[in-house]
Amino acid sequence: MGDRIFIGRGFKPWTHPSDNWVNRLWIGGLLSAALILFTVNLGGLPLRDWDEGTVAQVAREIWRSPATNWLHPTTLGGEPYLNKPPLIHWSIALTYAIGGVNEWTSRLPGALLTALGVPILYSIGREIFHYRTPAIFSAVVYLTMLPVARHGRLAMLDGAVVSFFLFTVWCLLRSRRNLRYCLGVGIGLGLIGLTKGIVGLLLGAIALFFLFWDTPRLLTSWYLWGGMAIGSLPVVAWYAAQWWHYGHQFTDRAVVDQSFSRIWQAVENHQQPPWFYLGEILKYNFPWLIFLPSGLRYTWNHRNWSWAKLILVWGGGYLLAISVMGTKLPWYVLPIYPAIALTVGIQLAQFWQQPYPAKFPRYAIAFLTLLAIVAGAASLYYSPWNTEPNWELQWILAAVAGTMTLSAWLAVRGERQFIIVLIWGMYVSLLLLMTSHHWVWELAEAYPVKPVAALIQTHVPLREKIYTSFAYNRPSLDFYSDRRVISASSSQLQQRWQQPHPYLLLDRPTLKYLNLQSVKPIGQASGWTLITRGSGERGVGSGE
Repeated sequence: MGDRIFIGRGFKPWTHPSDNWVNRLWIGGLLSAALILFTVNLGGLPLRDWDEGTVAQVAREIWRSPATNWLHPTTLGGEPYLNKPPLIHWSIALTYAIGGVNEWTSRLPGALLTALGVPILYSIGREIFHYRTPAIFSAVVYLTMLPVARHGRLAMLDGAVVSFFLFTVWCLLRSRRNLRYCLGVGIGLGLIGLTKGIVGLLLGAIALFFLFWDTPRLLTSWYLWGGMAIGSLPVVAWYAAQWWHYGHQFTDRAVVDQSFSRIWQAVENHQQPPWFYLGEILKYNFPWLIFLPSGLRYTWNHRNWSWAKLILVWGGGYLLAISVMGTKLPWYVLPIYPAIALTVGIQLAQFWQQPYPAKFPRYAIAFLTLLAIVAGAASLYYSPWNTEPNWELQWILAAVAGTMTLSAWLAVRGERQFIIVLIWGMYVSLLLLMTSHHWVWELAEAYPVKPVAALIQTHVPLREKIYTSFAYNRPSLDFYSDRRVISASSSQLQQRWQQPHPYLLLDRPTLKYLNLQSVKPIGQASGWTLITRGSGERGVGSGE
């Protein structure tokens, strides 16, 4: 029964012209839903550390610079920014020029690019599946994955990278019928290279391995290699320009430290076990993970078919590569989610084809019931009867609980509509999350930066450095204050105090411990005190 849905080699038969109109309607609808989810309340919360603060900071320096200096971005203070290529930073700088410098314009380019990935994944499904159903399910599953929706909204590089790779895969599949699409393969990989450098090599290798397994004739096509050469030219030109300008400083920092060294060692103490990414996938992708094992089994059983080859190479190859890398960060796993969505979409399509009353797996119903119980209990925990009620979390969790409850009930009755309830329920739940104050939950890990930044910006002259007793540097604080705020030890703070015009940002215990002399308090915010040295002032911290 399920085999009737798919075509082995991924080539579709002739379709009626009206089919194109239906495809356009689905593409438009999916894009609209994605744009709503990825842009609602986009500027409602401050930028987080580390990546958002750094990306926004570099983009603002680009925006401030003459157009001739955009080729060599800098951080605050004029230091060269050599970590990543500047494509997304350029895009954000353009939005700054149009809409000003704020959270909304900082996050908008990444959100738009990630939203485009949803209809592109649908288009990929239409290339590899015979019927529309698995393509639709794959796209909406991808849309309603929490990591995709959340990271895609952040001022980071990874959501854009995934969408560029989706475009690459779509062009690769189209090129099997029209070799001119090979040009798009090169453009897509080039965009990845201008966004995150070495990641383009990994994703390009995955694409080529799929061709080797599925359509090896394309590997001998001059269209393919010519397209990749054209796409590589801007990347090679940018790297050459940086090397010409910075020399070994660029190769040591950008090529070695920020790229290749991450393969064999943990950079900046980001070391995790090989199964780290499996844990990340398990933590944030329910309820769709319920259907992943059976989807993987179905995919493996059809591994000689084109769509299955794509999923296995994409998902398995990428997961293996990032799992053996020395440096591990949660967002490195994002490019695997489209492959997971395709796998789940296939399984949901199998369920959809069953006649009423269908017999859905008991384990799936059990997991849906368990999720309903857990979400319901969590919603009650945040209710007004709790000592610390939170109505936003209560409603979000209530929406999840209601979705899982109704889905489980429909599945028990053998009604395929439980899939539609899951899709809409997850979309509404994510929409509630994004309109709340909780979607950037990392902000709760440290003190609010905006009040402290306002204090610094008001009282500290431009280009002056501030030294703080906080445990680490916060790029978001640098961005909002437009000043360098440097984390320092107690001995470094004491040394800095002896320099002309010192500015220290201290918590009260450190202020008391240092027992500095001639302290002139400037102001307080979020539990932090900004001080400088006055003339003849008594010490603060000697018992006050």
